Amino acid sequence: MSAPSTAREASLRTVAPGQRVTVRVPATSANLGPGYDSLGLALSLYDTVSIETADDDELAFALTGEGAETLPHDASHLVVRTVDAALGRLGYRRSGLRLTAHNVSPHGRGLGSSASATVAAVLAAVELVDTADRPDLQWVLQLCSEIEGHPDNVAPAIFGSLALSWQDGDEFRTAVARVRPDIVPIVAVPDYELSTELARSLLPSSVPHHAAAANSGRAALLVHALTQDPSLLLPATEDYLHQSYRESAMEPSALLIRSLRAEGHAAVVSGAGPTVLALAAGAAEADEVQAAVERITHGDPAASPEGRGSTVWRVLRLAVDSEGAKVEVHSR
Repeated sequence: MSAPSTAREASLRTVAPGQRVTVRVPATSANLGPGYDSLGLALSLYDTVSIETADDDELAFALTGEGAETLPHDASHLVVRTVDAALGRLGYRRSGLRLTAHNVSPHGRGLGSSASATVAAVLAAVELVDTADRPDLQWVLQLCSEIEGHPDNVAPAIFGSLALSWQDGDEFRTAVARVRPDIVPIVAVPDYELSTELARSLLPSSVPHHAAAANSGRAALLVHALTQDPSLLLPATEDYLHQSYRESAMEPSALLIRSLRAEGHAAVVSGAGPTVLALAAGAAEADEVQAAVERITHGDPAASPEGRGSTVWRVLRLAVDSEGAKVEVHSR
């Protein structure tokens, strides 16, 4: 059983040593309420990954930021595994590798941290092979989506802005819509994690036809609200497919969403959660959202008697990233 694999490995070309590639990838928020597994937004929160090839067989790591103390320092690291997978797909292999990464996006919070790592690794691998063998960004989207299982986070991480993604057979595709510049994303990141696997396990195998119909209308409206008329953001972010089923796994987040929406703000679960994303129409509403989050999460009895709790929240006022991942190749 090992002979074909050995023959395959022997046929691979080794990438040249001494190359260094740095990739900066934005965080992403997927679903955005009704856009389940199809809509994703790039956010101005960036992870940075540098890959340097060496002529030995050693792996070296310099990891800082989110998750630095718990991430593996061996070949099981997601970036290393993905670089190897991408190189193999392109007919190459590596010798030694030096990985330097600074993670800003929180892990396990619904802000696309694994998608960011996947995109960074694939884009870096593309730059490590000979120019004639480098594929286009559609190839990058395809491989990243296969690794992640769906394109809703990887597409905005690659292309920026608002990504509308779908699947035709085995092929993943995306289209990019430009978000109005006055849209202000605000994320409230709790101090607890929620795995995507657990969040997906809570979903029913089917939903009523009327719920699916209502959801498709809101998803279509959301694209219009983000690109043309932000006054419609509150009704456009109403979801009928996934958020209510997941509330039991993220009760503090569900409470915050309900409270913000009751005050007229377009709040949703970011990705699989538990981060809460609010889409504000302009700076004035962004100020209101931040004040409301502070009041609700600190349990002001006059505002929300239920709001008291032990959850600690980090509130970040961001922007929509319009460029997507940026690659820098360092001269040898």
